[in-house]
Amino acid sequence: MMLTLAQAGEGTFWFPAQAAEDAAKVDDLFYFVLYVSVFFFLLIMTILSIFVIRYRRRDDSAPQKSPSHNTVLEIVWSVIPTALVVYMFYAGFTEYLSKRQPPAETYEIGVTAQKWSWNFTYPNGHVTDVLHVPVDENVSVLMTSEDVIHSFFVPAFREKMDVVPGRYTKAWFKPTMVGEFDLFCAEYCGTSHSEMITKVVVHPQDGPDSFEEWLREDSDFLSKLSPVDAGKKVYQMRGCAQCHSTDGTSGNGPTFKGVWGTERRMADGSAVTFDENYVRESILQPKAKVLVGYEPVMPTFQGRIKDDEITALIAFLKSLQ
Repeated sequence: MMLTLAQAGEGTFWFPAQAAEDAAKVDDLFYFVLYVSVFFFLLIMTILSIFVIRYRRRDDSAPQKSPSHNTVLEIVWSVIPTALVVYMFYAGFTEYLSKRQPPAETYEIGVTAQKWSWNFTYPNGHVTDVLHVPVDENVSVLMTSEDVIHSFFVPAFREKMDVVPGRYTKAWFKPTMVGEFDLFCAEYCGTSHSEMITKVVVHPQDGPDSFEEWLREDSDFLSKLSPVDAGKKVYQMRGCAQCHSTDGTSGNGPTFKGVWGTERRMADGSAVTFDENYVRESILQPKAKVLVGYEPVMPTFQGRIKDDEITALIAFLKSLQ
């Protein structure tokens, strides 16, 4: 029943809906291991209970002679578990190998993880904080981290892979269901680890909501939005919101509310005016001037952000008075 529900797209007690091509194989192996474990647990506990009751010590009974061994029984309880374990290893290892090497024809998207947000870079250079992919196409993700180890995890795709600083890791999947699905960081990465959540949006192949149409429209947001609105989009998609609030509350980084044009005290004792040059330097060289009371944990965006995006972000910060 649980497998039928998963295949129908409704999910089960254990898993969300199967939204990728290989999800059913992962579920089948999980249920096989689960049912084998439950069967042998009940078998062992039942036999143990019978033996405890039947062969319990009695004051009025003579000691019973125990058999030395039973060759047939010993062979059975050795061969059957061994065969089951070998099958589990074979099924798991072959599926693991198939997931490590993407097919020749894949749509590759770059993934950058940082405390505590995701950035997704498409072949045309467009960057978003939500992963958008086409349905029924092989998609590979080339991933790296700006700071600590993160873990790319999409439960509906049954896909999880560590994202490691200083190197690249890969994963691939083929979405089979149009919709929105959760994307988590599954590796504890600091105080706001639980907030490192975004979505995977799977687009249809054709129509106004198709992936190609979305990419064309969304890539041109700087020319279609006002500078303030474009800057707000940059603030959201570049992960600024994870550390810098716009309502006055302090997080891992200082708030942006009402700070434009003010004098800011640095950790080295110097004072800096919060203006265009300070914002640009802080984005490209975040450790050059660190605000007093905060740790130098912000990663650099050198080579990852366009000048037009910085200009739009500055316009947005000016509006937060």
